[in-house]
Amino acid sequence: MTGVRITEVGPRDGLQHEKALVSTDAKVAFIDMLSESGVEEVEVSSFVPAKWIPQLADASEVFARIRRAPEVVYSALVPNERGLDAALTAQVDKVSVFVSATEGFSQRNTAGTIAEVLLRIQPVVRRAREAHRKVRGYVSCVVRCPYDGPVDPDSVASVAARLLEMGVDEIDLGDTIGAADAAAIESLYKGLEGVVSAGATTLHLHDTTGRATECAIRAAEIGVRSFDASAGGLGGCPFAPGSAGNVATETLIDALIERGFSVRASADRLRAAGQWMRRSIASCASSEG
Repeated sequence: MTGVRITEVGPRDGLQHEKALVSTDAKVAFIDMLSESGVEEVEVSSFVPAKWIPQLADASEVFARIRRAPEVVYSALVPNERGLDAALTAQVDKVSVFVSATEGFSQRNTAGTIAEVLLRIQPVVRRAREAHRKVRGYVSCVVRCPYDGPVDPDSVASVAARLLEMGVDEIDLGDTIGAADAAAIESLYKGLEGVVSAGATTLHLHDTTGRATECAIRAAEIGVRSFDASAGGLGGCPFAPGSAGNVATETLIDALIERGFSVRASADRLRAAGQWMRRSIASCASSEG
């Protein structure tokens, strides 16, 4: 059977959207559950300024306290060189940088044009590779932008090409507001031909319109072998209105297995972890209230 790799993004993309501050203890326990689920990678947190995303201000402490499984990659998002310094000190296994495929989202999410952001992350990629860390390059809004509307696949291809030229090891394509359907996924990958193969990308889907599983299956049929997902469907982007709800990892796994793909991670363990974290979030919200 054809194997599919899963990156669990619940601790970062899942929790950054929550208004109630989740305790560091809960985050560590959640990540330890995810480590035991069989996923290949856990995106633990983000080394961004606390004023941007207060929920993830404890990234260094979380990394210091989790139990690291030897077969799991522990990654983090970094916006700049200062974030990289903190990530390297925390012994992050993989570094993720991010660029938008649209100018509107780039300005609101990163306070700069696409060209400015590419320039900003270039030394991050270089230094991460010098430190022998793998680098993931996120491209957000690959189907539709909440500010600029529909996105031309050529725009996505252009940004992906720049990231590959910089030296990133992996292109991660984000349907940031969950606007895609199967046809849009086909168009996206058609536009990437000659730049990066489907099998060399990761697809990051949000389930805003309930079509994420449909999109994932079509992507897998095209040749995508790596997906991001969030246990319990937690999360979204605080800078993208209407983006709440990553595709649930357990739902994605069930759908892939049903169609003949093999997945190392346990859907049942991920389902339990997501349910546990939802109870923890509710508890944190109640204590704040």
